[in-house]
Parts: sequence; C-alpha cells; structure tokens
Amino acid sequence: MDLNEMMKQARDMQAKLQSLQGELAKREVQGTAGGGMVIVTLNGRGEPVRVHVDPQVTGDVEMLEDLLLAALADAHRKVQEMAQHELGGLGGLLGRLPGLPGA
Repeated sequence: MDLNEMMKQARDMQAKLQSLQGELAKREVQGTAGGGMVIVTLNGRGEPVRVHVDPQVTGDVEMLEDLLLAALADAHRKVQEMAQHELGGLGGLLGRLPGLPGA
C-alpha cells in the first residue's frame, strides 16, 4: 500500500469518526434508580439533559441523593456502552492501515 492510499484511508477514518461522534451527540440515554423514582437523561456526550424525580422521594434528602447518583452512574454506563458499540466498527478500518495495531 502506498503512502497516498494510507493517507486517504486515514482521512476517511477521521471523517467517519467525526460523523459517528456527531450522531452519538444527538442520541439520549436514560439512567434510572429506585424503580424509576429518579430518571436522569444524558446525551451521547455524557452531558445531562433532564432529571425527573418522583415527588415521593423529595421528603428524604439522603435517599434522593443516593438515587440521583445511582441514576447518573446508570446513564453514564449506557453512554459508554453506546459509544463503544457505535465506534467499535472503526477497528476494521484501523486494521487495514499497516503499522497500526491490528494491521
């Protein structure tokens, strides 16, 4: 493979990565805790979008704090899984470039 072909593949891979990152940013995931008493919504970049708290838990501040943390952790895990799943396809592109892991 010549240098020009390698550079073309690298540009193609970069464009695909940027496109996937843009698509992921538009998606949303929800993390829940307490059987849905707290729901946290994050976008594909892991940024908070919404929080829903069932009025039943507002009287117990410690429980609310625990549920918020659990819901955030759940949503964050889902964002990571979504990104890994979507960006995992780039491994095939990397494998075609000589000198890189998997080549």
